Amino acid sequence: MQYFRDLLKNIDLVLLFLPLVFAVISVTVIGSTAYDDGFVFTRSMKVQLLAYCLGMVLLLLVLFIDYKILDGLGKIIYVLSILFLLTVFLPGIGLEQYGSRGWLDLGPVNLQPAEVVKITFIICYAEFLSRRQESLFTFKGFMIAGAVVLPVVGVIAVLQNDLGNAIVICVIAAIMLFAAGADGKIYAKIAAAVVLSIPLAYQFMAGHQKDRIDAFLHPSDLSLPGNYHVWQSKVAIGSGGISGKGLFEGTQKELEFLPVQDSDFIYSVIVEEWGFLGGGFIIGLYAIFLYRMLRIARNAKDLFGSLIVIGIFGMFFFQIFENVGMTMGLMPVTGITLPFISAGGSSVVTNMIALGLVLNICIRSKVINF
Repeated sequence: MQYFRDLLKNIDLVLLFLPLVFAVISVTVIGSTAYDDGFVFTRSMKVQLLAYCLGMVLLLLVLFIDYKILDGLGKIIYVLSILFLLTVFLPGIGLEQYGSRGWLDLGPVNLQPAEVVKITFIICYAEFLSRRQESLFTFKGFMIAGAVVLPVVGVIAVLQNDLGNAIVICVIAAIMLFAAGADGKIYAKIAAAVVLSIPLAYQFMAGHQKDRIDAFLHPSDLSLPGNYHVWQSKVAIGSGGISGKGLFEGTQKELEFLPVQDSDFIYSVIVEEWGFLGGGFIIGLYAIFLYRMLRIARNAKDLFGSLIVIGIFGMFFFQIFENVGMTMGLMPVTGITLPFISAGGSSVVTNMIALGLVLNICIRSKVINF
């Protein structure tokens, strides 16, 4: 126990404190989306608070387990991740929402396995890359590293019809592969090939996925699905001005022009009510959050730990960038939520577990003096 107390002296208090700030912001804004001539403590707010409480408990539990124990369990974790993703097809508990069959109906709560698998994938891919770092400089080694990603992405994108989380997995893998030292020339060639293959991949996408891409490419056509909502989001953001309309006073939200206000478009609600300054404050908090993770990745004791932190950094960075960009029409609408702030119990819990892993590596990255 004394050893663990000594380890905790190395913890990044800023990273530990920021989720509490995000929790206050999240519950407040979720409450604002339900405000109607009076404050109402909604079910979404209760779920969010419970998720944060459970997430904090799990974060502390994760700190007790030395992350090095996971090094060597990559293959088992990988197989279990695939099997866990397939549980959504079990009769009775598999649930389809928002056009994706990617949820488990667990009675009082719904769980999205892809949220959990983002973390387990990072762990097993970090082990894979750390053991094969030298081979990444060859074309064969690079392609093998890329092939490891395909089964996970295939199950999520093709079987579950969840393009958003599939893209997140691909971005995580690309960032980890680059950080592991993949040959820059091979990386550039493969990246170019992926970009050029997008028109071909478009032909095999589901109808609603094609609609989202068409809408992104033709933002002025409000007849395309999603464009009207994005336009309303931009109106909300623009109408917030410098200081906003005030908490609970957003009209785009109040008149329900904004869809999925407590989740996908929660950043629009924040900027409408808190203005440019409030939106900038949120981005500033995320910038500090991401910077502290990069510092931990740089100071990690081994490549395995460093790659885990880099993978989690990539997960958060892309989700923040995509969600904020989506509300402004700069990125296509994918249903990716804003980490720690958007309503969603499974998302909050898994984000807290991911942060626990980062802090786990943080406290073990320095020499402990007894």
